[in-house]
Amino acid sequence: MFPLLLVLLAVPLFLSARKQKRAMAEQQQLQSSLQPGDKVMTTSGLYGTVADASHDTTIDIEISEGVVTRWLRAAIREKVADTDEAVVEDSADETGEQPVGAAQVAEPLDHNAKK
Repeated sequence: MFPLLLVLLAVPLFLSARKQKRAMAEQQQLQSSLQPGDKVMTTSGLYGTVADASHDTTIDIEISEGVVTRWLRAAIREKVADTDEAVVEDSADETGEQPVGAAQVAEPLDHNAKK
């Protein structure tokens, strides 16, 4: 009975360790494959474009035009797919409709108006 109990406890530990090891390997592969021009998100949620990836432990990220900051490679969480917000805004202008998720301003209620 005792050996069966040990096996039941050891299997989930083994599987979780494998999963964690695989996630770490994927993260290290991502951080080593970064190139200038890649759009990334940091662990703190900052979006930017890789400006310089020539250093071993750090990476330069352009967060706004002309604003470049230096980060540890470990702070890069993921690559972000290119999103063209200008395309969404242009398509809204052509159709006359607001894009999904755009803020809509409601007219203020006049509580004194008679119906």
